[in-house]
Amino acid sequence: MRRIARIGILGFAALAAVATAAKAETKGRCEGLANYPLNGGFVSSANVIAAADDNPAYCQIRATALPAISIEVRLPMEGWNGKYYQAGCGGFCGILGRADGQGAFINAMGPGLRRGYATATSDSGHHGLNVIDAGWAHNNPHAERDWGWRSIGETNRVAREMIAAFYGGAPAHSYFQGCSTGGRMAHMASLKYPDQFDGIISGAPAMDYTGLVALKMAWLTQANTGADGAAILVAGKDKLIGDAVMKQCDGADGAVDGLIGDPRQCSVDLSVLKCAAGQSGESCLTDAELGVVEKWRQGPVNAAGQQLYPGGIPEGSERFWWLWLTGKVGGGGKLVPLFAKNFGAYMAFADDPGPSYSPLDFDFDADPARLAAMASVYNSDNPDIGKFQEAGGKMIVWHGWADAIVTPYKTVDWHEKVKATLGVDKADDTVRLFMIPGMDHCGLLPGKDGLNQFSIDPLTALEEWVENGTAPTTLLK
Repeated sequence: MRRIARIGILGFAALAAVATAAKAETKGRCEGLANYPLNGGFVSSANVIAAADDNPAYCQIRATALPAISIEVRLPMEGWNGKYYQAGCGGFCGILGRADGQGAFINAMGPGLRRGYATATSDSGHHGLNVIDAGWAHNNPHAERDWGWRSIGETNRVAREMIAAFYGGAPAHSYFQGCSTGGRMAHMASLKYPDQFDGIISGAPAMDYTGLVALKMAWLTQANTGADGAAILVAGKDKLIGDAVMKQCDGADGAVDGLIGDPRQCSVDLSVLKCAAGQSGESCLTDAELGVVEKWRQGPVNAAGQQLYPGGIPEGSERFWWLWLTGKVGGGGKLVPLFAKNFGAYMAFADDPGPSYSPLDFDFDADPARLAAMASVYNSDNPDIGKFQEAGGKMIVWHGWADAIVTPYKTVDWHEKVKATLGVDKADDTVRLFMIPGMDHCGLLPGKDGLNQFSIDPLTALEEWVENGTAPTTLLK
């Protein structure tokens, strides 16, 4: 018995030694990638990151695709599932791995890494102080090109080289996931790189950046700016408006549940909130405030009354206005005017007007035509995704009906045009659209009953569709 026990102990020791040697070999293989000869760029570091916060241990590779696309690749040290997961970035990007630092699902590598994927993302080709910083684009067409589309393909190229060098093979399936600007990138991937991804997840896609940020956001800003330059509708009245909207709209979809199933079914009369003679304060709306909401609902038009962008701010989004439109009592939020100013100053036009630009300067008759040059660089709202369809790709698009910054009506319009372009059968075999009542932009803020980005699971749905042929019917967990 002692001999058997001794052999058993020696056997375990031998296995432990083999495992230790294997880990050392894998660690050495990771760190050795720091010297990898990358064409059109270079690897700056390769290190093993220990398992933490539900993430497995992984090989973290930092690389640059010339001229200036910073890329991070994360390769599981053990248990790679044989697949690749690429994440987009939000706003004007510029901060590598920002979404992972916030613990987000959208535009983050973490959800893929935790499932055993090799993952990657980029800063889209520049460094920014925050995701609203667009100064990097000032008279910088190379950076604008990289942000527009090239960083998607270069991230994919670099990641695949790192995967092959580390694991000795190519991924069996490749997926892309992004929301907002990441959603714009998702659509761009289907157009520019139709063979690179088997499946794509696009959330609240800002497909038409010039129309959305330069034009529509200028309209929203001008509508809420008085003759004295001050905001007309200020923080604090969003709940008053939202309560009136819900009182009139809840049930239009057949269910009285505190959600608006489709804002297009609503017919709201806010004159019930109009201040009586001599009345003011938080319990009513002035004529000027009512005018702001009316213009926000309408969306941008030119002097001839022609609609320049689909729809306006949807009913049911009022609880989220503080972040995007009105600001919060005590400060914070009101990001739409900031996006409009920085995009118009540095990105929207072929000739950048620079820091003196204001969205109040936008001319709705003359300026839309001036957006065409940069629209060809940034925009991904082309409904002809025939090459992606021919490659067998699958795309899940999701958007909150209560999105106050990226118009859900644009996404619905795009999907209708895809069906008209490809035909209904091919479109249904390639794209599934999910409109989610009560959800904020990318599910960033919690809606009714806590509804947010973590309430859905598009990755599992996409895996089932691509790998098992089962098309999704819902994204909700």
